[in-house]
Amino acid sequence: MIRALIFDFDGLILDTETPLIDAWAALHERAGLAYARADAHRLVGHIDVDFDPWTAFGPAADREALKTEHRRLSRELTARQPVLPGVSAYLQAARAQGLKLGLASNSSHEHIDRHLTRLGLRLLFDFACCREDVAAGKPAPDLYHRVIGRFAVAPHEAVAFEDSTAGVQAARAAGLWTVAVPNPSTHRHDFSAAHLVLSSLADLPLAGLLQRFATATTGV
Repeated sequence: MIRALIFDFDGLILDTETPLIDAWAALHERAGLAYARADAHRLVGHIDVDFDPWTAFGPAADREALKTEHRRLSRELTARQPVLPGVSAYLQAARAQGLKLGLASNSSHEHIDRHLTRLGLRLLFDFACCREDVAAGKPAPDLYHRVIGRFAVAPHEAVAFEDSTAGVQAARAAGLWTVAVPNPSTHRHDFSAAHLVLSSLADLPLAGLLQRFATATTGV
């Protein structure tokens, strides 16, 4: 029996990743510089990746000014993003069925709380575990271990929803059933380790998804 659903946030509930990359691209375009989106795509779902988005601007560039403008532009673009398809229906259906709802994110609480409040989703979740709460972020399984421990559920009693290779690796390492839902920034990621891949949560109602895992005994 599935007793808990645990969601990633960035790229799964809200596409914050495409605006982040679009903002980098826009600043390069303004400066007449080439920009390789593929270099930024490898960041998605990971932490502590060695990546310098400003190399093309040269050593004399005012990097602090570039970072400030990037933050402003990416926030502006993100504020226009809606909740991704099917997410709200899943959350409401899970609440109606008495399932525990958790978040496991490499982002900060400040980031998660700000967006969930804006989207009117914050009160739907029972617990959120973020990067500052654990020793290691995804692809390590620490975030998922923390959430299922808080919920007092076995790994095979929880389903994780992820949009990146690193997220899928983290959920699988923790022993959870894992559903991958790629977004425009992660559609080329390797999702072969996921138990199920959906183009959108709107493609399969929660009842149908739960039925798939109803008789299973382990997510590993």
